[in-house]
Amino acid sequence: MTSTNAATTLPADHPLVDGRTASSALVTTYRGERGDVTPVWFMRQAGRSLPEYRELRVGTQMLDACLDPELSSEITLQPVRRHGVDAGIFFSDIVIPLKLAGVDVDIVPGRGPVLGKPVRTAADVAALPTLDPSALAPVAAGVARTVAQLGTTPLIGFAGAPFTLAAYLVEGGPSKDHLRARTLMHADPDAWAGLLDWAATVTGQFLRAQVVAGASAAQLFDSWVGSLSLADYTAHVQRHSAKALSAVAELGVPRVHFGVGSGEVLEAMHEIGADVMGVDWRIPLAEASRRLGGGVPLQGNVDPALLAAPWPVLERHVLDVLESGKAAPAHVLNLGHGVPPETDPDVLTRIVELVHSR
Repeated sequence: MTSTNAATTLPADHPLVDGRTASSALVTTYRGERGDVTPVWFMRQAGRSLPEYRELRVGTQMLDACLDPELSSEITLQPVRRHGVDAGIFFSDIVIPLKLAGVDVDIVPGRGPVLGKPVRTAADVAALPTLDPSALAPVAAGVARTVAQLGTTPLIGFAGAPFTLAAYLVEGGPSKDHLRARTLMHADPDAWAGLLDWAATVTGQFLRAQVVAGASAAQLFDSWVGSLSLADYTAHVQRHSAKALSAVAELGVPRVHFGVGSGEVLEAMHEIGADVMGVDWRIPLAEASRRLGGGVPLQGNVDPALLAAPWPVLERHVLDVLESGKAAPAHVLNLGHGVPPETDPDVLTRIVELVHSR
């Protein structure tokens, strides 16, 4: 994968094509080149942990904020300004493509995505609407607005993996064990395959819209993959995740794949076409690198729980993660999941300063 390939498929004013981000620390590290300084950004760095975000969001529902280009752009930029991170992550939600397709879904404060009507039968799957690409215009506008202000700092686009989207659709909302989803997988494999194919299509469209509009990398996020066995993942999920990620394959941007609780399926997740593997906090980066054969750039994996620990404890942990990350050809420091809403923003800024000083 090269920037030359990107130049043949992306708009001429794309940051990877016109040179703004092609040599950035994040992009070069994602491409497997270890630089003098480890780049750092945080999943969920934009949002609830920032007082300026909470002030901006007063009176605006979550999904409405995601679909307001001015708001989504400003929220994306806030942590870049505050923390000095090496990338922005576009402020949106994995259920946005569902909503834009016409699915009745909303974000309920304190609970998460909730569906008006769960999808649990073959007839329900067949009734799912098609996502009109024109509906993604607010997303593309938000990305373009953000990229115009980021300059040489790259923006990462993201989307939810098909299994995680399907889990929400079948369960009707968040679930601890995703029993209904896993039951459907085996009870009606044809309906399951149809559901994941639909999810792969819409989430792939969502991801591609962000990249074409200016994102310099793409991350596929599988929140619930840890509930699957390796056998179930490879038989019933893997090809659909590959389809979702393939939506940006020809665009030449680095592709990152991350899943929570993914240690047992890490290799299978990498096989879908990912260039970089995100790792959660459950296994050391050196072990993740070993499982992946030693040649895959990694991202992670500071334990979010330690963000509230005394600084000496957190500092030792961050340094341990940096050391463990040396086992991989290249490493982007991140969390092993997202920033908890109660996190002190100054702690994140301090981590960035620590990592950049090494």
